[in-house]
Amino acid sequence: NKAAGELKERLVRMLGRDGNDIWAGTFHSTCVRILRRHGDRLGYSSHFTIYDTDDMKRVIKECQKQLHIDDKMLPHRSILNEISRAKDALVNEQEYMASAGSDYRKRQIAGVYCSYQEMLRANDAMDFDDLIANTVRLFREHADVLEYYQEKFRYIMVDEYQDTNHAQYVFVKLLAQKYRNICVVGDDDQSIYSFRGATIENILSFEQEYKNAKVIRLEQNYRSTSNILNAANGVIANNTGRKGKTLWTANAGG
Repeated sequence: NKAAGELKERLVRMLGRDGNDIWAGTFHSTCVRILRRHGDRLGYSSHFTIYDTDDMKRVIKECQKQLHIDDKMLPHRSILNEISRAKDALVNEQEYMASAGSDYRKRQIAGVYCSYQEMLRANDAMDFDDLIANTVRLFREHADVLEYYQEKFRYIMVDEYQDTNHAQYVFVKLLAQKYRNICVVGDDDQSIYSFRGATIENILSFEQEYKNAKVIRLEQNYRSTSNILNAANGVIANNTGRKGKTLWTANAGG
């Protein structure tokens, strides 16, 4: 949020009042703005509540209690993590239940997932992961809303693209599919958020998704010494699944 705020300030300084017409924010803050305006299409009011981690834990524990699931046998943290991963992958509670099959643990999580979503809807609430998943659902189910934002956002830039998850990827793809004016900035060697759903394939397959894409490698490093860069290049060269680049610097060794 702090970085997005600074970006917005720079745009306003550069463009004057016109800078205020440009949206600059995180995925979540952008989706909140869209859902506050159009959430009624999905059955939410414009004043829906966004649940924080403590709220989510409280609701999950209540669901466990109703379904007689012992927290010692299946901790609420594990359930929350599994539900979050499902939402990142755009798998709703019915789809998750269908995929559980005869897996007892997964069926228990599916039961909690269903109850959890029912409670959220009853309380006119969304959790953090719902913000993106519900915006994607809004775009998929209401073509007029999607078209409105495609026209509004004819040019799109995404920073730190290597750390986007599947839901964020689909959100951007839907927005960009009409005009295909999209610029993404990222470094496949700096992807560190796979543990929370980031998908490195989003940046590795960008040219396949957008056939006319131009790739610009930013290889000059202004901060580090040559010794540090040589060491870093030597280590990272062993990684598989990377686009490849060679960082260099005009700085001396040391």
